Amino acid sequence: MAGKLTLAEVRGRAVRGSLARPMPIGRAVAALGFVQADPIRAPARAQDLILRHRVAGYRAGDLERRFPRLGLQEDFLYAYGFMPDETWRLLHPRHDPESADGRHVPTGLAAEVLAHVRSHGATHPAELADDFGKDRAVNGWGGFSKATTRALQSLHYHGLLRVARRRDGIRIYEATPPHGEPASPAERLRRLVLLVTRILGPVPDTGLSATFALLGRGAPGLGKWRDIVEELLTTGELESGELDGVRYLWPASMRTVDAANARSEVRFIAPFDPIVWDRRRFEHLWGWPYRFEAYTKPPNRQFGYYAMPLLWGDQVIGWVNVTTPDGRLDVQAGFVGSRPKDRTFRRGFDAEVARMETFLAREVA
Repeated sequence: MAGKLTLAEVRGRAVRGSLARPMPIGRAVAALGFVQADPIRAPARAQDLILRHRVAGYRAGDLERRFPRLGLQEDFLYAYGFMPDETWRLLHPRHDPESADGRHVPTGLAAEVLAHVRSHGATHPAELADDFGKDRAVNGWGGFSKATTRALQSLHYHGLLRVARRRDGIRIYEATPPHGEPASPAERLRRLVLLVTRILGPVPDTGLSATFALLGRGAPGLGKWRDIVEELLTTGELESGELDGVRYLWPASMRTVDAANARSEVRFIAPFDPIVWDRRRFEHLWGWPYRFEAYTKPPNRQFGYYAMPLLWGDQVIGWVNVTTPDGRLDVQAGFVGSRPKDRTFRRGFDAEVARMETFLAREVA
C-alpha cells in the first residue's frame, strides 16, 4: 500500500526533482528525456522557455541553432518535441495496424519521396515540387497540404526520415539509418513508463492515464501500461505515495534535492514545462486552476494570452505575461493572493526579470 505523503513533499519532488543544476544543452535534454515544442513566441518558444532553467547560459533559439550538432531527434511522444536518441529508439519502429506484421512499408508517392531523399540527401519540402508536382491532400486538421508534405510527415512519423535541421522554421528531412532489432514491446513499454514518470513525476494515476492516452499516437500497439506499472512497483523501480486519496508515482531513481533556501528562487515557468504540464496535478498541488489561454477569446481570458506560472521556491503564487513592445521587456504579474512583500521575493523577481532579458537578447535585438 502506498505510504502517506505531505503536500510539501509532493511539491518539492515536482519542482526540485525536475530543476537540476544547469548543464550543457545536450545533457539537459538527455536528463529530461523529452522537451515539448510549441511554435508560439510569447516571448519565446516553449522549448526555449523550458530549457533556459536547465541549461547554463541558454539563449532563446539555442536549441534550433545547435540542433544539427547535438544528435537529437524531433518526434511525437505524448506531444511533439525534442528528444535524445534513447527516447526516440523506444518509439520505433512504430506499429502500423494496416500492415500484416505491424511494420510500415511505404507505397506509392511516399515510397518515391523516400527514394528521392535517400538519393539526394537533406531535403527541403519545397524541393520536391519540381519532381512530384504540387498536388494537395487533406491534412490532419481537415485542411489541405501538399501531397509531398504529407508523405514527408508520414515517413517521419514512421521513423524512415528524421529532421536534420530547420530553415526559417521549416523542417529539412534526411533518411535515417536502419533501426536494427528493437527491444520487445514489453521492454519498450517498461522503459516508457519509467521515462514518463521521470519527466512528469510525481504523477497521479489520473495524469498517467491521460498521458498514456496521448502516447497511443507516439507509441502505438505496445501493450497494457497499467500492468507494467504494477510490475515496476513490485520490483521497486517505481515508488508511490498517497496525498488526499490520490496515488502519486515516480521512479526510484528520481533525484531529490535539499530543500534549503528553496523559497529564494523565483522563476517564470513555460505553460508546457513538466512542472506545470498536468493541469489537474497543478490544481491539486497549488490550489488554483491555471489555464493556457492562447486559444481562448480575449474577453474570456483570466490570465493572459501566454501567461506563465510564477514559481517562488516550491510555491506557484501567480503568473506573469512577458512581452517585448518596441524591443523593451515588459513583465506584468498577477497573483493568486496578494503580492508578497518579502524582500527576498522582490530581489528574486528582479533577478528573474534580468535573466529573462538576457535570455531574449537575440530575439529582440
